[in-house]
Amino acid sequence: MKITITGSLGNISKPLAQILKAAGHELTIVSSNPDKTAEIEALGAKAAIGSLADVAFITLAFTGADAVYAMVPPNFGAADLRAYMGQTGKNYAEAIRQSGVKRVVALSSIGAHLDSGTGPIKGIHDVEGILSQVDGVDVKFIRAPFFYVNLFNDIPMIKTAGILGANYPATARLVMVHPTDIAAAVAEELQKGFTGKSVRYLVSDETTTSHLAKTLGAAIGKPQLPWVEFTDEQAYGGMTQHDVPEEMAKNFVEMGTAIRSGAIWEDYDKHQPATTGKIKLADFAKEFAAVYNA
Repeated sequence: MKITITGSLGNISKPLAQILKAAGHELTIVSSNPDKTAEIEALGAKAAIGSLADVAFITLAFTGADAVYAMVPPNFGAADLRAYMGQTGKNYAEAIRQSGVKRVVALSSIGAHLDSGTGPIKGIHDVEGILSQVDGVDVKFIRAPFFYVNLFNDIPMIKTAGILGANYPATARLVMVHPTDIAAAVAEELQKGFTGKSVRYLVSDETTTSHLAKTLGAAIGKPQLPWVEFTDEQAYGGMTQHDVPEEMAKNFVEMGTAIRSGAIWEDYDKHQPATTGKIKLADFAKEFAAVYNA
């Protein structure tokens, strides 16, 4: 098969490309960074370098593909995050129509069933709606939960304050996933037949925030590492003080309120997958410790 992968060589797209190349597929990898060209080609893939704001470029990258993996890259500089994500979804939809692609696997998120109150996930909700309106194309939405690797962003908090925390309590539930488990699921969906528009939920492990702190703390030699609940105001202030743009901080705080209330998990609980990913929290803790100690 000819498959186009968006997301450059990110946490999902690179292992996805490795899986698909090993299976004998012909790959095109989309990136906005020309410096990635050599690394993309070293994987045995064709590099398509350009902007996702350019529909003509995306259309060309999709043309001739039997299937596409589509994801909306994060944009910390977006003045209006939801508008940016929605526009990227519209660009994908138009490129899919013009290129004639018939099968798309799209990265989505747990919580995408909600159109408000979920921070950045609102934009993913919009993208699902946009791609669902493309006629004659089969689309599988992979609704992934909280990425383990996002916890690398909290290493400075641990090193400077000796805590983990967010604007939800130590009893809060977290459904988590490793990017390599997402890559495996996306590869599976790209290579098998599916029809219509459908959702697949994906999870590697479930935990609580207090157990998360205990597990990661034990891995880095801090077995008493506590989880501390911040107020929304404290969470927002802490992020902006550490140079997180106001728009992103606002969205992350709002997502935290959805975790705090549990609303983010409601549809997932109605459609839990029969199987889970391979990488459990205990496995990731070793990876976390390696990065922490590097």
